[in-house]
Parts: sequence; structure tokens; C-alpha cells
Amino acid sequence: MYGAGDVRIGDVPDPAIHAPTDAIVRVVRAGICGSDLHPYRSMPATSQGRQMGHEFLGIIEDTGAEVTGLKRGDLVLSPFTYADNTCFWCRRGLQTSCPHGGRYGFDGVDGGQGEAVRVPQASGTLVKLPVAADSAPLPSLMTLTDVFCTGHHAAVSAQVGPGVSVAVIGDGAVGLCAVLAARRLGAGQIVLMGRHTDRTDLGAGFGATDIVLTSGEEGVEEVRKLTAGHGADAVLECVGSVQTLTTSFGAVRDGGVISRVGVPSYTDGPIGMDMI
Repeated sequence: MYGAGDVRIGDVPDPAIHAPTDAIVRVVRAGICGSDLHPYRSMPATSQGRQMGHEFLGIIEDTGAEVTGLKRGDLVLSPFTYADNTCFWCRRGLQTSCPHGGRYGFDGVDGGQGEAVRVPQASGTLVKLPVAADSAPLPSLMTLTDVFCTGHHAAVSAQVGPGVSVAVIGDGAVGLCAVLAARRLGAGQIVLMGRHTDRTDLGAGFGATDIVLTSGEEGVEEVRKLTAGHGADAVLECVGSVQTLTTSFGAVRDGGVISRVGVPSYTDGPIGMDMI
């Protein structure tokens, strides 16, 4: 039986082209996402394991007849889901709602933590990289498969732009990438809320203008002091706990925006008339 905390390395069949829109990618680099750890910690026991991983880049080994813009030998990366990138939802930036898309490791599609992956909807999913497979920046480019894009999405969804004040809750990889994204988008003030000084020091180097090492009501009070008592224009919640969601409501100004990208570890959140 396979269950929580059970990791095994085994052989699976080599991927093959199933549809003309597929590509086969030989994995060069793969990462472990924080969301991979959720099933690791909580997956109920089953008779079969689950292929894991959705952060990978590699070299195209084969393509289906309808794949365009890509060829064998191209070094490519994949976002954490696949999508056709042409449908109603994709054109609106909601590739995760693509009716022809899906998640790696489900419905007969390989996980990214393996030697090779069958990528459905390859033309709309894979991004060709302008570097070689042995290029020095390759480990840094891995962030473009998921974690930096998540931080960037949080900032863009919260309408971060020149002069905007931003509070980033969480000093993990997504939170630090949200700091980078906010700086790149021209935020005037970036307050990073975290608990680990080695990470918040890194965040300061990434562009955080202020660091708050306290949480809860005390942390909210510090954010409000740093924003002239108003609260931040935008709060980027990059943790996923009830406490950080509650902190988001306390730290945002009236009429501000909360962008929540932390994978929720709860089913009920503090949203109701008492929060208005």
C-alpha cells in the first residue's frame, strides 16, 4: 500500500505520443513544489502510487503531427498545467480552466519527476528556451515553471504597479518571488512579512523596502504603521493558512486588493459581515 509519507522510485512505461497535439520531453531538470508536499503528508493509502511533479524542463524527443512552433532537440519548459492556449479561458489568462488542459500526474499523463513526460497540448504549453541544456542559468530558469510565475500572478492580479504599496505575507519561495515581481512592476513600497531572518534578508535584497517579523494582530499593526495607518494597497498572501488570510484582511487598506496564492490548508476562511 502507498500512503502519506511513502516515497518510492519505480519504473513506469516510456511515454509515447497518444494524440497529434502531444510532445515527448526528456527531463533535464525537475523541482519539488510545496504543493507536492501536501499529498506526501496527507494522501490516503492506495494500492497504487501516484506519479508526482509538475515543475520540469527538458529536451523535446518527439512531437505529434499537429504540434507547431516546436521541434525535436528544442530545450523547453512547461508551466505547472498544460493548456491549448487558444480557447475562451486561455485568451483571458485562465489556462487552468482550459477545457482541453489538465494537471501532470493525472488522467494518464506523466508526472514531471521522471525521466520523460508526455505533454498534451504541447504547442500551447511548452515554452522554448534560448539557452543550451548545459547553460549556467538553467537552475534559475526552473523558477519559471511555477514559483516565479505564481508570485508574478499574485502581483498582477492585485493590480500592482508604479507607486502602489504592497504587503507580501510569507517568506517562502513564492513570497520571495512575489517581492521580485512587485519590484519589477514598480511598486513604491514592499513590506515583506516573514519569520525567518535568512529569508527576509534575501527578500530585502530582492527589493523589499520594509521587513515585518511579527504575525497576527501585532504584524497587522506594524504594516499599518508603515503605511501611514491606512494599510497596503495590495496584499499578496503566499502561505495558505487561516492566520495569514486573517492577517491579509487586517493589513489591506479600505478598497484595496488581496491576492491569495498560498495553497489553502483550511476549508473555512474568515470571510463574512464581520470582516466588512
